[in-house]
Amino acid sequence: MAPPEKKEDEKKVDITEHLKTPEELSELFNVKFNTAKAVASEGLSSEEAKKRLEVDGLNQLSPPKKVHPIIQFILYLLHIFNVMLWVSGIVAYIVYAVQPEGNTINNLIPAKCNVIRDGKTQNIPAIELVKGDIVYVRSGDKIPADLVIFASTEVKVDNASLTGEAEAQERGVKNEHQNPLEAHNLMFNGTLCVNGECYGIVIRTGDNTVIGQIAFLTSSEERRVSPMNQEIENFVYTIAVIAGIVAVTFFFVARFARGNTWAYAFNFAIGTFVSFVPEGLPATVTILLSLAAKKMATRNVLVKDLQGVETLGAITLLATDKTGTLTRNQMTVTYVWSGDKLFFAQLQSGDDSGAVTLDMKHAGVNEIVHMSALCSRARFENSEGPIATRPVLGDATEAGLLRNAAQKLDNFDGIHDTFPKVFEIPFNSDNKWAMTIHKKEHKNGKLMLYLKGAPERVLKLCSTFHDGNDAIPLTEQHVKRYDEIYNFMASKGHRVLAFACLALPGDQFPADFEFKKDPVNYPKTDLTFCGLVSLEDPPKHGVREAIGHCREAGIRVMMVTGDHPLTAESIGRKINLMLQDTRDSLAKKRNCRPEDVPESDAHAIVIHGEKIDGLTEADWENIFSKEEIIFARTSPKHKLTIVKHAQSLGHIVGVTGDGVNDSPALKKADLGIAMNLSGSDVSKEAAAMILIDDNFASCVNGIEEGRLIFLNLKKSIKYTISHTMPEVYANLLNVAVPIPLPMNAILIMVTDLGFELFLALSFAWDLPEDKGSLMKLQPRKPVTEKLTARMKEDAKNGPPSFIGKIMRNFTDPIEEETLVDAGVLSWAYIEIGTIETIGCLVAYFFAMWYQYRFSLQDFTDPNFGSTGYVLTSTTGQVFQDKDQIAAVALGNSAFYMVLMIQQCFNLFCVKAKFKYPVGAFMFSNVRNFYGILIGAAIVFIIVYVPPFNIAFQTDDRMTPYVWLIGIGFGIVIFIYSCIRLAIMRSRNAIKFSPDIRGLDLHPTKFSTGR
Repeated sequence: MAPPEKKEDEKKVDITEHLKTPEELSELFNVKFNTAKAVASEGLSSEEAKKRLEVDGLNQLSPPKKVHPIIQFILYLLHIFNVMLWVSGIVAYIVYAVQPEGNTINNLIPAKCNVIRDGKTQNIPAIELVKGDIVYVRSGDKIPADLVIFASTEVKVDNASLTGEAEAQERGVKNEHQNPLEAHNLMFNGTLCVNGECYGIVIRTGDNTVIGQIAFLTSSEERRVSPMNQEIENFVYTIAVIAGIVAVTFFFVARFARGNTWAYAFNFAIGTFVSFVPEGLPATVTILLSLAAKKMATRNVLVKDLQGVETLGAITLLATDKTGTLTRNQMTVTYVWSGDKLFFAQLQSGDDSGAVTLDMKHAGVNEIVHMSALCSRARFENSEGPIATRPVLGDATEAGLLRNAAQKLDNFDGIHDTFPKVFEIPFNSDNKWAMTIHKKEHKNGKLMLYLKGAPERVLKLCSTFHDGNDAIPLTEQHVKRYDEIYNFMASKGHRVLAFACLALPGDQFPADFEFKKDPVNYPKTDLTFCGLVSLEDPPKHGVREAIGHCREAGIRVMMVTGDHPLTAESIGRKINLMLQDTRDSLAKKRNCRPEDVPESDAHAIVIHGEKIDGLTEADWENIFSKEEIIFARTSPKHKLTIVKHAQSLGHIVGVTGDGVNDSPALKKADLGIAMNLSGSDVSKEAAAMILIDDNFASCVNGIEEGRLIFLNLKKSIKYTISHTMPEVYANLLNVAVPIPLPMNAILIMVTDLGFELFLALSFAWDLPEDKGSLMKLQPRKPVTEKLTARMKEDAKNGPPSFIGKIMRNFTDPIEEETLVDAGVLSWAYIEIGTIETIGCLVAYFFAMWYQYRFSLQDFTDPNFGSTGYVLTSTTGQVFQDKDQIAAVALGNSAFYMVLMIQQCFNLFCVKAKFKYPVGAFMFSNVRNFYGILIGAAIVFIIVYVPPFNIAFQTDDRMTPYVWLIGIGFGIVIFIYSCIRLAIMRSRNAIKFSPDIRGLDLHPTKFSTGR
């Protein structure tokens, strides 16, 4: 089932200029440039550039749309809760009038850039660039627009924020790729040139650049209403319908059956309607979420949208970027192969490769590590702090080699002084290797040549092989072993480099020999092959355990990355994200073609981004039916498409990411989670939540907190709405029997916004009943076949009406747990609501009987408490109107007091979900008792402190015997809840997530909080 398409035209990455020749580009943009000598290009004239600027506009991105704070305030005022109270207030006022008795994104663009106009190189503001301009870019420059390169020298760009590739990408004039994001002759606005220099022609500016189109995708998407908001709105609509029906029904009873005035009937109907509204619930929910957000901040999860607190606990699918989120975005040396021996450069290999810990005493290894430091242009910006976190000037691969050398060499800081460089050939795309010559003494001379580069190129230059001690002739056996190790490293998605050296003989190359590039007077053959080094962007510490815990919680974790499929799968298999076989891996095991493997046999899948646009609905359903999924080589538009399809199948989707390319998906997801340290401003703007420490493991903390706040919110709502039924019954009995109003309007308000508020808020600090079980529970809205079928039906026919939803959920319920479900409504409005009403009424009648000896017959006198009415009781006593009013105040006081006492017992009963409401857990939250003390103080002040009696219409003469009635009915509530829980547990066992075979969750020194 396809997600709904937008009717307006969507911008697409429609760049085709990278496929044209320089001559075609010159004609297309009507600009002259010199491919042989770029600096001599004529470029646009100033007048032409001015004309184009007027047509195309400034080279800047449109700012994202934001909702004005005043509009946000108005929207909050118009929340359904508040609307119900507004309507009631307006109607009451009318009745009274008739009857008086009753950002950030433009930071990606550099401030200035170098451009050739009128045949001269000029430095102009980047926002003044136009299509056809000739731009000069050098190392360290931020790319000011989308460019096609027509002249270059050893250019590399950092596209990590755009494509997710951790390693700097080579760029040049030649290109063989159709996909613009993979084209070698394109440079994109907002990316960074980290090496070399080039000249390019501007083909896109402002909103039309790739980064601008990503910004458009981000701003044009709207996040779905959160599950909690939907559920609360459904609850309020349900209560509004019930309240409206009851209010209208009893309006007619009051007016026609009882003969009351129109004004009285209207006021009664309004009072009944308002009694159904838990006025304190909006404040309770908001404050609970705010407290939870504050608590999550202490666990390194910053919440921008309060609804995200609970949404994180409800997600069923977590789609995560790789680079910078799961991995460190830092190339790290992993394997070193030298002397036909495989070494692991980190603490432990964690695989069955047979690698041993790196040994610096091994001559070949020692030579490779020295080469890593000397045959390199990379440098630390400073020598402060740990080596792993020092900033490096140079590309990611060079930085990884440099950090490894710095950690392994004792004399690293002075190595360039000890072995000074006398000659260098930088890496270039033709040779595919870099070479340096240093003053380093050996037994045959004083100069040493070092060379590193692409393995196949380096091997061709070698005639000897370093066996760990000396150089021996290179044999076919060595080459075969080289092929095995190279394939092993490459299969893991690693970047592989080869290292070679040559001890220059002193008789041919004395210490003062002057090397030249033209003519070449340095040796390029007969080198000694020292070995291979592989680098990877390794997983962050704690990610493996975090993903394992997510999967234990029934949450599917899916990788969506712009990196290579092999790299993505390799990382996925290290971090518990992919444990099972794909069709390709099964085919290798069975020695057959992948097409011959039944689709049902494979429970894991890796999808290349090129296939996404051609996927059918059946393909999408097949993909999401797999337990383990990786999408690789994806564009920002692909990530957005993936999120939409997952949502259309019923998933509550969380997306984590740090790059600009993640922003559209972050905005569209039910919960977008950005990284704080490595995240771009655009991704933070689009997200609803930010991981302060960039640690994916913090997501597990957030999910745990999200699940806990859902349970606590449910308890709080279950507790809060329980007291509404005594208030409703009080109004109904006032007309139906009739009896004097047992609870006046002002006491209803101080109940909802007084003691109830403090007791309800204390749930925010409730601990889980069973911490281990919390992260073993199934998601509360699991994706089932019935849910998917319902989503398809709604997409095809449109969502049903509100009444239709209620009827469908009643006749054909789906497997889910909602914030306000039938169990909560039954508990609050039928079961406990009824018990509490009986308890309050008993106290109400007892208090008046105890003080005045009124009988039930006296209470039902329709004129009881009326001004000027003199009542003769059944015992023969005569009571003036002031006595009757005082008796009603006494009854109100008892009703109010007993409601609070019963709610104190209810407070502990609603806490029990897995266990009975007894034991240490009931006393684990000391703030429950603070809430009780504050609530009791409020009630006692209102009832027993004389100055408050007038304002709240209470009576301080109420006997303490009334308290015993509240305690007695509280015990009844406690016993009833235990019996009910036993029955419910026997009928509906709690469902936990199934165990997943193969999860690696053993604790390590890097585990975070586990």
